[in-house]
Amino acid sequence: MSTAHAAHPAHHHANPVILVVNAGSSSIKISIYVVPDAAHDNIDVQPTLAAHGQIEGIGVAPHLVARMADGRVVAEEHFPVEQVADHNAAFRLIRLTLSVGLRDSPPVAIGHRVVHGGIGYTDAVRIDDDVIATLEALVPLAPLHQPHNLTAIRAIRGAAPDLLQVACFDTAFHAGHDPLAQLMALPYEYYERGVRRYGFHGLSYAYIARQLRQVAPDIASGRVVVAHLGNGASLCAMRDGRSVDSTMGLTALDGMPMGTRCGSIDPGAVLYLAAHGMGADEIQAMLYGKSGLLGISGISSDMRALLASDAPRAQLAIDFYAYRAAQEIGKLAVTLGGLDALVFTAGVGANSPEVRARICAHLADIFGVRLDPAANQENRQRISSASARDASRIPVLVLPTDEEGMIALSTARILRESGGLPGGGQASR
Repeated sequence: MSTAHAAHPAHHHANPVILVVNAGSSSIKISIYVVPDAAHDNIDVQPTLAAHGQIEGIGVAPHLVARMADGRVVAEEHFPVEQVADHNAAFRLIRLTLSVGLRDSPPVAIGHRVVHGGIGYTDAVRIDDDVIATLEALVPLAPLHQPHNLTAIRAIRGAAPDLLQVACFDTAFHAGHDPLAQLMALPYEYYERGVRRYGFHGLSYAYIARQLRQVAPDIASGRVVVAHLGNGASLCAMRDGRSVDSTMGLTALDGMPMGTRCGSIDPGAVLYLAAHGMGADEIQAMLYGKSGLLGISGISSDMRALLASDAPRAQLAIDFYAYRAAQEIGKLAVTLGGLDALVFTAGVGANSPEVRARICAHLADIFGVRLDPAANQENRQRISSASARDASRIPVLVLPTDEEGMIALSTARILRESGGLPGGGQASR
């Protein structure tokens, strides 16, 4: 494989470089961020994206692409399966692709997206042996993601044991929930052992809370429901930019239906499946990988494919998705004691006017939600109607999310606190 034209920051500079690693179930994304001088003393200055590489279809149809921040493709290749059979191989390959450009400015820290932080982690942390052991124990609660997060962490430790690694958790943003939002009505001893509702997509929600403060401060301080609708989907109730409740629970299976995940179902259905001969692994594979939009439609987990299809079950899957999303919005509005704004984000939320329209149609009578069809069609920042004749009672916004940007921000903060940035260290906090 030729890496002669691999990704590298646009010009050579002394500014520190941070790598952000987001390891999914069949993909690994790596982003290169440069920490600007202003960030050395200011916790709120966002590191700048320089380049981004990802490899998809690991073990199936491996495809690597690397782009500069302006979108220019600097490396792209398809590989035979045996060359990229697992996450370790994929990780080595991306590191090789990016290393040419990083020769003059090797990373000073690496930030990882880690899906489950359990009870213990309420913020990003520096990774050490104890952290790894804790994350290992949480694997059963995030079986699709946590093992891959750990694989990336271990691969880097093996190659560069002294490099600062930071874990940024999808659960941390929800850590302050009231017990009422965490409890499940099981015997209380299980709650004490950590069997409780955590919530996920926290990096996305933290980014949206930050964005709202910048683009709509009047809304940011109110009662907001944010809908993170991607292949995984959840909703979060925020009051004054803080998470109050979320639709996901102990695992990322709960809440609304997703691409291949079932969302909330009667636990009796799981007992029924077990009683009729399905083993735990088989049930897990079905609930995580064969349900949701794919399960109902029988066609695809991809919302775009379903919207393009005229098959009745494809339409049924979309209708059910919109119906359940609207129900969850109603539930979270009860938690908040009202609703001041609705925000859509993530792949489907930020890019599908049709899905947003279907969800909002359910909210028209009870919340007075009215969309501006043209604004919605163009994915504008504010898509609610402002017309004097038929104004929406609450604003509806579309904000793209940036989980990697949040990881870079947290990693820069921990680097600063550890004295790893010029002018940093405890004194600058």
